[in-house]
Amino acid sequence: MEYDYNEDLIKMISDNILKVRESIDEATAKSGREKGSVTLIGVTKVFPVEYAEAAAMSGLKDLGENRVQELVPKVERFSALDIDVNWHLIGTLQKNKVKYIIGKTSLIHSVNSIELAEEISKRSVSNNVTTSILLQANVSGEESKHGFAPHELKPAIDKIMALPSISIRGLMTMAPIETYEGQAREVFAKTRVIFEDLKSYTGLEGWDVLSMGMSQDYKSAICEGSTHIRIGTAIFGDRSQYKPL
Repeated sequence: MEYDYNEDLIKMISDNILKVRESIDEATAKSGREKGSVTLIGVTKVFPVEYAEAAAMSGLKDLGENRVQELVPKVERFSALDIDVNWHLIGTLQKNKVKYIIGKTSLIHSVNSIELAEEISKRSVSNNVTTSILLQANVSGEESKHGFAPHELKPAIDKIMALPSISIRGLMTMAPIETYEGQAREVFAKTRVIFEDLKSYTGLEGWDVLSMGMSQDYKSAICEGSTHIRIGTAIFGDRSQYKPL
């Protein structure tokens, strides 16, 4: 299968990626971290597959989707084009859709229950693969957000670590829409403390991913230790013109 290049789209996205990367470098330097210590994930939620292709052609090697029904066809399209990227499932994952993505993701960011982890484990065993996951932590305490409350994480980890064919890599969190300046950073700082505590608790060498920060707050997230930031609008533009599948 051949790829029909859209040079204007590639240039727009490439320029945006460059701007975001420059901003990432500024934030890492400001916080005393090493350049290259933050992984940029381009979130193509609701955007046509051509946007994801353009990002890949611009050198972005990590792409994220919120919904299984959008991730799967994009993964298949990239496979047909022989484009190699790391796919991240960052949105809420329902148990009945786990079977569609096993073996297709580099990392599932949004494991928010033991039951979901058990389903991922079962499907991974059946497909003879090991699936890397993050536990979603609801540090802000908002009822509208999914995830484990901080006090629920250690008991959950004890159970999930015993499951076969699952590799727990760390935590993901989402900050609230700020009602006062610095609110997001407070949540990120709390999550970093929890992350470090759990790293000692688990003793896992592979506990190395702290996924937090989006277009509106990624600089604060980087200053508080985020290793993976999930950026959509700042790279791909306004998604309101597109409808989800």
